[in-house]
Amino acid sequence: MAVNTIDAKLLQKMFLSGAANLKAKKEWINDLNVFPVPDGDTGTNMTLTIMSAAKEINALADPDMASLAKAISSGSLRGARGNSGVILSQLFRGFTKEIKDVEAIDVNVLAAAFERAVETAYKAVMKPKEGTILTVAKGAAQKASELADVSDDLGAMMKEVLEHAEYVLSQTPEMLPVLKEAGVVDSGGQGLVEVLRGAIMAYEGNPVPFDEDMSGTQSASSKAAIGAGALDNVDIKFGYCTEFIIMLEKEFNQKTEMGFKAYLESIGDSIVCVADDEIVKVHVHTNDPGLAIQKALTFGQLTKMKIDNMREEHNQKVIEAAELNTANAAVSDETAKSASVAEEVTLEVEDNAQQAGPRKDVGFVTVVAGDGLAEIFGGLGVDYVIEGGQTMNPSTEDILNAVDKVNADTVFVLPNNKNIILAAQQAASIVEDKKIIVIPSKTVPQGITAMFNYEMVRSVEENEKAMNEGMANVKSGEVTYAVRDTSIDGHEIHCNDIMGLGDKGLLAVSHDVKSTLLQMLEAMVDDDSELISIYYGSDVRENEADTIVEEIAAIYPELDVELQRGGQPIYYYIVSVE
Repeated sequence: MAVNTIDAKLLQKMFLSGAANLKAKKEWINDLNVFPVPDGDTGTNMTLTIMSAAKEINALADPDMASLAKAISSGSLRGARGNSGVILSQLFRGFTKEIKDVEAIDVNVLAAAFERAVETAYKAVMKPKEGTILTVAKGAAQKASELADVSDDLGAMMKEVLEHAEYVLSQTPEMLPVLKEAGVVDSGGQGLVEVLRGAIMAYEGNPVPFDEDMSGTQSASSKAAIGAGALDNVDIKFGYCTEFIIMLEKEFNQKTEMGFKAYLESIGDSIVCVADDEIVKVHVHTNDPGLAIQKALTFGQLTKMKIDNMREEHNQKVIEAAELNTANAAVSDETAKSASVAEEVTLEVEDNAQQAGPRKDVGFVTVVAGDGLAEIFGGLGVDYVIEGGQTMNPSTEDILNAVDKVNADTVFVLPNNKNIILAAQQAASIVEDKKIIVIPSKTVPQGITAMFNYEMVRSVEENEKAMNEGMANVKSGEVTYAVRDTSIDGHEIHCNDIMGLGDKGLLAVSHDVKSTLLQMLEAMVDDDSELISIYYGSDVRENEADTIVEEIAAIYPELDVELQRGGQPIYYYIVSVE
């Protein structure tokens, strides 16, 4: 006899099977990315996002629908990486809003949940684009609503929904010409189809085995750069970094939350208090953790408690820094400088790290890969650099943690990658104790230009406008290699070809780095250009970069040409033209 409802236990199995199926297809989905660059990571981003929720769900011994919905929404929200991951988390968020108050899901609830999921995801994207994961989700929701009106057969309904989602996916190349030219369907849409497929397999009694192990999946490591000299002069007013989660047993409304935050402010600083239905995540720096814990216990039970002595950690870092300086004294000035920078930019942003220095008006967080680029941003005044970018998209949680460590009333976040902007905006929507402004930098040159356009004498609003306007005046280019054969913008590309990518697409392709770089610059430079800035990557020797830059300076004698070490992986050169 067919089962025409889904209870919490079955939904748990279905979600885990969907996550496992997506994980199994991760690399295949990565390969569907339009640009054949070595950082095609849609499958990785979606997998890391869903696995963040799956781990919470797998830990629930006997879930009801409310606790399951909470785990799905919260886990995916904080684990979301990349545009595809953020959209997937928003689909889950909308879906769970519809099911959290029911005991079981039937065809009508499922149809309504699909519609709510699509509505939530579309609202989260400023400029929704058809031919993407959003279109596939919308097609599935429309088919679910249509079928719910004619039958209560849940199994048959889900099969037809999956079939229709696959059909919509097959049509995405007709909606986005770039997909058609590359000969692929939308990678995010394919990921969503695999989640649905895995979930239906579990409903039918053949779940994909779930395994929490994510070894081999590269994720962003949450590392940060602290300004030079910050360690030596930190005055830690409140010595204990205290964190815990309250499992609410009483009503925690807006008035209660404000009162609790006011209490925490009376005993400490660096307060983060995020309430979400049944739990409250708390972070506070205080000299008496017991007071915070006692107050929190009046609202419910506590879990994931962690207390760290920041003064002890600070002293240890000072000792380690001193030891490093002693060791570096024996090497050449140039090597010593490099070692010092490397140490400076790899200080980890973890939950137990203190906020550096006294409270200030404005702070900065940016995302970048490469110690040279991290040093450049540090010199421009950035407080923390999250190590990430291409191949390593930081999660919403990573960005939240970094923002938490910047002791400022307003924090500007520069993603420097179009695939990180949504995660940054999602993080900004969660933070309550600071004003978070996301400057939507899509490239490293845009981020650098934005920082150059910040002036302390301006107001926050004036600086936001100036930084955004400054980015519009810079052209960005990146030189990397192709990982597969394809066709883009009328160019035939073969595996291992060298490509020059601009702000709006492919600018050049050839068989060697130098010729591609020169072709790309020819497409970028115009009569208004004044400055060419070139950042060479970890796979380029300095003497090679010097030789190429000398040739570029000879080709463009009327322009200033600057060369700096970026140290970035994957990309031989990152270029800006202003």
